[in-house]
Amino acid sequence: MIEPPTRTATPQGELEPAVRHPDAPEPGTVLPSHYENCVACGPSHPTGLRLVSTAGPGVSVTGEFTVTKDHQGAPGLAHGGVLALALDETLGSLSWLLRRPMVTGRLETDYIRPVPVGATLSLQATCLGFEGRRMYAKAVGRLDGPEGNVALRASAVFVVVPREHFTEHGTDMAADKVHDYEVNP
Repeated sequence: MIEPPTRTATPQGELEPAVRHPDAPEPGTVLPSHYENCVACGPSHPTGLRLVSTAGPGVSVTGEFTVTKDHQGAPGLAHGGVLALALDETLGSLSWLLRRPMVTGRLETDYIRPVPVGATLSLQATCLGFEGRRMYAKAVGRLDGPEGNVALRASAVFVVVPREHFTEHGTDMAADKVHDYEVNP
């Protein structure tokens, strides 16, 4: 079996600039959940993050969630996987501004300081640009506000996929469509 090459989340060359779609939500608009029961952004998931993302200027988004006891790894501290999930969700929300369905190809996460239960994590993600179907992006998570101490950072590559990707590999949710544009239809 031939192994696919390992890719990095750091661009290796010049990127095609990202262009905000003309029909993208305006800066300051709260982005809808792409799925009611999503563990990251779904308002109905009983133990999910319930992360709320907001369109920013250019091709950027902000996100916020409060760490609860359901998100613990070590007692009193957020699990690293939960923090990676928050970064991934915020980075993935860039697709709302680009209006292209995407999936995570690679997520590189740096954990800088512990995130305690009860803390509010403020996240900010920015699209760096494209190389073919690959979107490169970065994100930062700060404790207790957008100007707080950096707790984690991420670099990511997302891959643009056809809408059929989600129905071929997941559940057909077309009947549940509630937005004019679905990140995960």
